[in-house]
Amino acid sequence: MKNSIVLNETQVYKLVLLAGIFFTALLVSNVISAKLFDIGGIVLTAGILMYPLTFLISDAIAEVYGKSIAKRVIIIGLVMNVLMIGFFYLAITLPPAGYWPMQGEFEAILGAVPRMVAASLIAYFISQMFDVNLFHKLKEKTQGKHLWLRNNGSTMASQLIDSTIFVFIAFYGVMPLSALFTMIGTQYLVKLAIAAADTPFIYLTVKWLKGDSNKSTNNSNKEAVPNVS
Repeated sequence: MKNSIVLNETQVYKLVLLAGIFFTALLVSNVISAKLFDIGGIVLTAGILMYPLTFLISDAIAEVYGKSIAKRVIIIGLVMNVLMIGFFYLAITLPPAGYWPMQGEFEAILGAVPRMVAASLIAYFISQMFDVNLFHKLKEKTQGKHLWLRNNGSTMASQLIDSTIFVFIAFYGVMPLSALFTMIGTQYLVKLAIAAADTPFIYLTVKWLKGDSNKSTNNSNKEAVPNVS
């Protein structure tokens, strides 16, 4: 098939599994971001623990399966986010049982204000697409060498974009500019540390994904996956 890559059954399974983890990390990070925690006086959202995983996975998918497939995973993630938010609002609007006293708490956790939702979705989509594009540009510049460089370079740049877009859309006009820049800087420093720490894991993930790429398999067990940029 023209403009397609052919995957054997094991490779398809690995792609589906990795995409599933991507969606899980993305959706869970948005839900648990309602929890704030304090470390040494630095206040962060709990979502910061899982969200960086999405960048590692999108980079690994881009490295092995190509830019087009990585972008499709990102777009599907956006759709899943919108569906999740829609289901949350549907659940919130259902009349609570008279003996169930937790409607207020339920709304507080799952009923994020529209501005926060918009900030999260816009920041996610722009930063993830930027990450994949920069990852491939660095791959071309380095002729496929130095995976650590394109992983860290693309992730660190895209995380700055993500933090900046989210904070400004969510809090501009509500907080002074100095507080916004402090919030961006604090979140970004933590994300930088996480991005640097995930370097061994990108190598392990890519090695795992490529583990069966050179093994022969019957044509009947192969799937053609479109790879149109």
